Amino acid sequence: MKSLCILIGSADISGGSLVIFEHALHLAENGVDVTIVPYFPLSDIKCDWHRGLARLRFATFEELAGRRFDIALATWWRTVYELPRIEASHYAYFVQSIESRFYSEDDAALRRLVEGTYGFGLPAITEAKWIRAYLDTHFGTKAALVPNGCAKAIFHPNGPVVAPRERGRLRVLVEGPLGVDFKNVARTLRLLRASAADEIWLLTLTPLRRYPGVARVFSQVPVAKTPDIYRSCDVLVKLSTVEGVFGPPLEMFHCGGTAIVWDVTGHDEYIVNGQNAIVIETGDEAGVIAAVERLRSDRAMLRRLQANALDTARMWPDWPRSSALFLRALEAIYERPAEITREQLQALAREH
Repeated sequence: MKSLCILIGSADISGGSLVIFEHALHLAENGVDVTIVPYFPLSDIKCDWHRGLARLRFATFEELAGRRFDIALATWWRTVYELPRIEASHYAYFVQSIESRFYSEDDAALRRLVEGTYGFGLPAITEAKWIRAYLDTHFGTKAALVPNGCAKAIFHPNGPVVAPRERGRLRVLVEGPLGVDFKNVARTLRLLRASAADEIWLLTLTPLRRYPGVARVFSQVPVAKTPDIYRSCDVLVKLSTVEGVFGPPLEMFHCGGTAIVWDVTGHDEYIVNGQNAIVIETGDEAGVIAAVERLRSDRAMLRRLQANALDTARMWPDWPRSSALFLRALEAIYERPAEITREQLQALAREH
């Protein structure tokens, strides 16, 4: 495989875009001609948040007219419907979550449209065991599994902090965008204000300067600066109800902290309840408040979870290792006969 076209939703700051950019940089550095086509314009980007924005090649569909790639890769459900606009020898799908779950059950038509993309017959790569099992069970798709990496050069326990952790006090970090229902950020902050947390910090991509009950707000922070925030906090509380594999708890582990999470899909890729973090049944608000109280009052437990979380982090792959697997998965797709043609994709898109 010599050339790859990656179709993404937005190049703006998000966990999904970070994963794509890390893989794309590795591929480009290893001789693959990589072009990224964003569904939303680059002008929507709010800050220079990732080094990939300067190093990778971005293009529009119009600019690629007449260009042929070895593989065209969809990475978001909408981009599956855009795949026929790219001429390629092979087409594939990088499935980072089951995205039909992002939408309300009341919007059945949209959920069917999203779910339909998994039945197109595209060869797939995914980052989570639960997604691989879902695709196999529901669609017969044998997806390649490539766990996400972590940028160990910046995510580590020894480095700059925004403010030192304070002995005898529990500083809690919440991460995520406001206004996205399944991320539950506002709900998490409400629970923490009712908890024993001594101090609450918020790391968000939402443009924001302050929030009620929050001591420090960090908005639209470049990736390279986020470890300073993680290292300043004792515990991350992340109560998403839908995830592929969430990255922030793992990043917190690398920076010497622990986490309180709901038992969302993908948490068990690296979190073990009572060993390196606390896992609460999804929706159990009282359980979250109790977990915060326990970590504040039982410093030995807090230190044990943090130490075990750091052990988990040490065993986790870095991005070069993860992206090498991603490259091999793409090469395996390219070496096989094409599983779906451009014309077949066009027909499927029309049907939906």
